Amino acid sequence: MSLKKMFPFFMLLGVAVLLYVIHKMVFYGFNIDQETFHYSLETLYLFFFVLSAVIFKVLLTIRKRSFDNVGMSFLLATSIKMIFCYLILRPLLQVSKHNDPTERINFFILFIVFLTIETLFTIRLVNEKQ
Repeated sequence: MSLKKMFPFFMLLGVAVLLYVIHKMVFYGFNIDQETFHYSLETLYLFFFVLSAVIFKVLLTIRKRSFDNVGMSFLLATSIKMIFCYLILRPLLQVSKHNDPTERINFFILFIVFLTIETLFTIRLVNEKQ
C-alpha cells in the first residue's frame, strides 16, 4: 500500500498518541486514580482507535466505489460504532450513582473526540475533488 493511502491512518495514529499523552498528563496532574476504573485508559484508546480506523477504511473503500454514498456510509458506520460503544459503556452505567463519575465522563470525552476526528475526515473526503 502506498504512503498516500496510509496517510489517514498515520494521521489518526499520531493524533491518538498525542491525545493519549495529554490525557495521561492531565490524569497525573489532577492525581486521578485510574486503578478503580473498569477500563484502563490504554484499553479505551485502543478501542476507539480501532473503531476509527475501521470507519476510515470503510469510507475510503466506499469513496472508490461510489463517491455519492460516503455521507450515508459515515452515518451508518457511526451508528454501528455507537452500538459497540453502548455495549462497552453498559457496565459503567450500571454502577451506583454515588461513585465518582470520572470514568463515565472520560468515556464520553473520548467518544466525542474520536467522533470529531472521524467527522473531520469525512468532511475532507466529501469535499475532495475526484
